Amino acid sequence: MRGSLGLICNWAKIGLLFLLLCISGCNTLKKVGEDELLLTKNSIFVDDEKVNNSEIKGLISQKPNSSVLGYPLKLNLYNLAKENPDSSFQDWLNRKEKREKRLNKLLSEKQVNRLRESFMVSGASEFLKRIGEPPVIIDTAETNKSIRRLKAFYNSKGYFNNEGNYEIVDVKNKKASISYHITLNKPYIVDTVQKNITSPELDSIYLKTANKSLIKPGEQFDLNKFTLERERLTTLFRNSGVYNFQESSINYDVLRDTTVTADDQLMDVLLNINKFRSSADSTDVGTPYKVARHKKINIYADYDINGTTDTLKSLTYANYNIYYSGKLRYKPKALTDAIFFKKDSVYRDLDRIRTYRQITNLNTFKYPNIGFIPDSTQTQLESNIYLAAKPKYSLNLNFDVTHSNIQQVGTAFSASVITRNVFGGAETLNVSARGSIGLLSDASLSNETFTSELGGDINITFPRIWFPLNTEKIIPYYMLPQSRLSVGTNFQRNIGLDKQSLNSILSYNWSPSDRLKNNIELLNVEFVRNVNTDNFYNVYRNTFSNLDDIADDFQDDPQYAEYFSAVENEGDEPRLDIPTGANNFAQDVLNGTLTVTEDDFQTVNSIEERRRRLTENNLIFASNFTHTKNSKSGINDLDFYQYRIKLESAGGMLSMLTNVIPFNKNEEGQSLVFGVPFSQYAKTEFDYIRHWKIGESQVIAFRSFTGLAIPYGNSDNVPFVRSYFAGGSNDNRAWNAYELGPGKTDNINDFNEANLKLAFNLEYRFPIAGDVKGALFADAGNIWNVFDNETNPDATFNGFSSLGDLALGTGLGLRYDFTYFVFRLDVGFKTYNPAKVGSDRWFDGYNFKRAVFNIGINYPF
Repeated sequence: MRGSLGLICNWAKIGLLFLLLCISGCNTLKKVGEDELLLTKNSIFVDDEKVNNSEIKGLISQKPNSSVLGYPLKLNLYNLAKENPDSSFQDWLNRKEKREKRLNKLLSEKQVNRLRESFMVSGASEFLKRIGEPPVIIDTAETNKSIRRLKAFYNSKGYFNNEGNYEIVDVKNKKASISYHITLNKPYIVDTVQKNITSPELDSIYLKTANKSLIKPGEQFDLNKFTLERERLTTLFRNSGVYNFQESSINYDVLRDTTVTADDQLMDVLLNINKFRSSADSTDVGTPYKVARHKKINIYADYDINGTTDTLKSLTYANYNIYYSGKLRYKPKALTDAIFFKKDSVYRDLDRIRTYRQITNLNTFKYPNIGFIPDSTQTQLESNIYLAAKPKYSLNLNFDVTHSNIQQVGTAFSASVITRNVFGGAETLNVSARGSIGLLSDASLSNETFTSELGGDINITFPRIWFPLNTEKIIPYYMLPQSRLSVGTNFQRNIGLDKQSLNSILSYNWSPSDRLKNNIELLNVEFVRNVNTDNFYNVYRNTFSNLDDIADDFQDDPQYAEYFSAVENEGDEPRLDIPTGANNFAQDVLNGTLTVTEDDFQTVNSIEERRRRLTENNLIFASNFTHTKNSKSGINDLDFYQYRIKLESAGGMLSMLTNVIPFNKNEEGQSLVFGVPFSQYAKTEFDYIRHWKIGESQVIAFRSFTGLAIPYGNSDNVPFVRSYFAGGSNDNRAWNAYELGPGKTDNINDFNEANLKLAFNLEYRFPIAGDVKGALFADAGNIWNVFDNETNPDATFNGFSSLGDLALGTGLGLRYDFTYFVFRLDVGFKTYNPAKVGSDRWFDGYNFKRAVFNIGINYPF
């Protein structure tokens, strides 16, 4: 991995150098003609006030060339392309006598012609043109089009008498800006709103919500309100029984009031709602809209688009008719609970949408088809839900080649079998197995040279809340409720301390809306057993080095020789024997058998506490609640926010049981369950993300994270697997994972972690060329110990003064967009390192040699 990163680093340096040469050698006016002006800026003034609204600025048809931090990168890439590369190549051939003849003789005339057409000659120029941008030359035809667009926009806001013009300003060195000026004049006001609704039933529905109309007398004319009102009425009618209502049936007549003076500029509005007309109706005679009810509801549980429904069996359940072939494979209630239509109820479009969502949530059927057949009166509907089952079983296989700081090379495999409709209630059972085997990077970590990992999970999902009490009134089915029960285990060999883990989760999730999600893990039990605890000092080499340095004062005394391993080569210094010598040395220091300085005593005490903590087995019996909101409206929405709040409590239930059940206790007074002290802590997290679109495909992205876990009762620290770390590709990218902190400590452990974390990230994302994107970022954050057994003041949070320990990393990134995912390379530089002293904290090692390279998939936030 280090070799790969070194190669990437070298290529990054070459690429950056090439980019700098391009920047320094480019002339933005290279392809601007003598009588042409390069557009550098657009300004819009409305009634002499400058407008910065992105919607209005988007009406300008000619925009300046895009830029990255003010530099026109794409324009200069385009300028690098040669206009006639083949003629330039021909000039080079003719520059020296007999050059073409010698080249033809060496390569043949056919090969020389191919060289002329090759990428290096002409293809490179075409590539630069394709990823670059031609200079935007001021075109008065486009400028006049922009004026017309601006005038039309303000017409839609009621300023029908607005005036517009433009002027070309700041003309200098073949560059210029354009100022657009709009004079609004007096707006038109809605005077009266009348209605002409052909259907009596629609008229009745309309009157019930007329006070909610977006078009009101006395307000300024705004065409957008008319559009929103049409959408509101369409939704209202479709959710009030008019299943076939068409938005095109709504139109408005807007008339100027001629009975008042011209200065009043009042307008009368007439709302027209016409009759229903089918697409095949060419006459002016239509059918008045009517309210329809569900007369008959049919569910086709084994629908085949190429088959027939005449031979299907049927049964009636809760006023639903269920049709099936052979034997019904589903519990009737599982099907009817997913349908939100009720017999004799008024049709609602909302029920149709919820039915689609809930059937999809069952994960048993393909996307359903729902049809409505009206009777001759258009008031009774036969509603048909056609369900085509997904395959009962599906198999997924994966195989990967892996590499890490533990494995030189490894292979990983996984397999999962999905079984649908396990118990007839649309339950989904997923049984998966995974395994890996690899070659150790450091043979000294183990007596063997290979690592292995084996694990498996059993996961069953219910499309409802699986709970003894009825929760349908609190969490109705339209919220897409799911219950998940999973059990899993994992075995590691020659990886760390050879952990064995067993976990079990009972969770519930539901979505009150498209943007809100809730998840409760009622029960999250994890048992972690460390099999090879004697390997601690082999794995945590920094910790061992700190202990061995203290032991150096005793290595020359023969009476302490038992602590040290035999020296294999002459000249080598003795080192503590692992594990016996290291463990005995630490114990003898702590019990006073060996005398060391107070600082060394505290260091040994800290090392021993960490060894005990990381080698002891863990039992975590937790519950948590997570609430998430995301305002993103679609994949192309670049201006949104999202947040996540998580609350977790561990050990509280077991702690209450200690008053009833006499648990055994260890020497520290901790209650034991199956011989293991259970963890007890309270944990809370808040994660906030905000994206601002600031230009064409340019985004400012911000993220903040706060997390705190407080041990209490049966624990004086938080389990390693539930603590926080800093650094890595999705955190502070100037530090490797687990390398930063805690506080102002300088990477004292191999895996640094703590129970308080603050993180802030700011990133500017911009397009470079085609699918290649760029980013500039700043990451700030750190971890600290608080309310636990840590005594080192440099590692603990001591109020607002500890905010000075926030580390700052800055850097740049390249991303390639593969549509379905983004490949990311980020380079982080340590800008402010709290582990340093004084001025050394700033820009220490701010170069590519000491930079941190992060490779990731998709954006970090």
